[in-house]
Amino acid sequence: MSDDVATLGRTVPAGRDLTLDLTRVACVILVVFVHILFTGVGRRADGSLVIERTVEGQSWFDAASWILNIMPLFFVVGGFAARAGWRSAQARGEGAVAFVRLRLARLARPAIPVFVFFTAALGVTRLLGIDPGLVDTVAIGVGSPLWFLAAYLLVQALAPWMIGMHARYGIRVPAVLLLGALATDALRFVVAAGVLDIPHVPATGYGIGSELFGIPNVAFVWLFAQQVGFFLFDGWFARRRAGALLALIAIGYLAIWALVSLGGYSWNMLSNQWPPTAPLAILAVVQAAALTLLHRPLSALMRTPPAQGAVLLIGSRLMTVYLWHLPMIMVLIGVELLLPAPMPSPGTPLWWWTRVPFLLIVLAAVWVLSLWLVRYERTPRMGPSPTAPVTALAVVLFLAPVLAITAYGLDLLLAACALVASFVALRLVGAFPRSRAQAGIAAATRRGQ
Repeated sequence: MSDDVATLGRTVPAGRDLTLDLTRVACVILVVFVHILFTGVGRRADGSLVIERTVEGQSWFDAASWILNIMPLFFVVGGFAARAGWRSAQARGEGAVAFVRLRLARLARPAIPVFVFFTAALGVTRLLGIDPGLVDTVAIGVGSPLWFLAAYLLVQALAPWMIGMHARYGIRVPAVLLLGALATDALRFVVAAGVLDIPHVPATGYGIGSELFGIPNVAFVWLFAQQVGFFLFDGWFARRRAGALLALIAIGYLAIWALVSLGGYSWNMLSNQWPPTAPLAILAVVQAAALTLLHRPLSALMRTPPAQGAVLLIGSRLMTVYLWHLPMIMVLIGVELLLPAPMPSPGTPLWWWTRVPFLLIVLAAVWVLSLWLVRYERTPRMGPSPTAPVTALAVVLFLAPVLAITAYGLDLLLAACALVASFVALRLVGAFPRSRAQAGIAAATRRGQ
């Protein structure tokens, strides 16, 4: 998500499509806003606390989610960026190991502070004896966006090989991936949940649940979306007329409607996001076509200094905004609960009218936080290049606890495991900053050799 965005204000490479940077920034802001709409916190008449997913209870939300779930577009744009990044890496004489460890650094380094925060916060709540049910409710919600770290790193780590397959086999690659996604959905819904009658993942503990059978789609669905990004990079969508793109959008939505009508799938596209399902793969095609239709007005917008400035301001700290917006939402709601002024009840007209001002407050608060955290988004000075097996081990170390958090929810054990695994993974690939003393010792060692 943060690939190359930080360089926007300094140098815009020839041929760079700034609409993609705008798309990423707009998508992150939309994610923040949707999470604000989900977070309905208030007090009942008796003073007790109410926590609800307000927007999900609205009759129109399922239909709106077919547009509001823009996560497939993240992976489409990520595929475009990976294709461009791999071409640049090859031009510099770099191989797949250098490409992958840089992507790992750009995702894992910003995650370190948030894992420290989660581990400390959950540890404190346990020491203070705060109601575990309330802690679980908040922690699961706050940790929900972390799935993106694992999914995005997986597809980025596989990008050099997937680009090669795209060049060799073309449309057959996404066709096979889509078939894999459909087969995984069948395994999950028909075999695991239906024939074997395996229940959902337990609310507490780490037991087996039918959702776990859908985890292979973390690869199938998001690699499909990445392939769509490769076709976007090739100009396949740009060569289609507006009428053809509109027809593609219509056919895509009809295909999604046909799939969800079969049963198993949710009409709510956000509910189809974990584990990811085949409708999201088709939604990636729809969103790529829509982005192509909007390319001309977005390009005109990105020629204006205000738009470029906004993209630079938010884009240079995009991972910080993504990782910290939910913790900040919870902190601000906690402050609001402590104030003597009454809170608007979730779902009331006043609550809806205050959502946009609350979005601006959240973004401003995260921006203040980013003044220190943005250092973790900068590309570090990398140490000696590791071997391919070591790089692969580092990727797996980072992925495993994040996938576990996504499957079972955020808790103290998994937060601590994610923190340790992220630190070790970065050390393995030489992407964690050393102390000045360590750097001095290393320099002296090199001079003495």
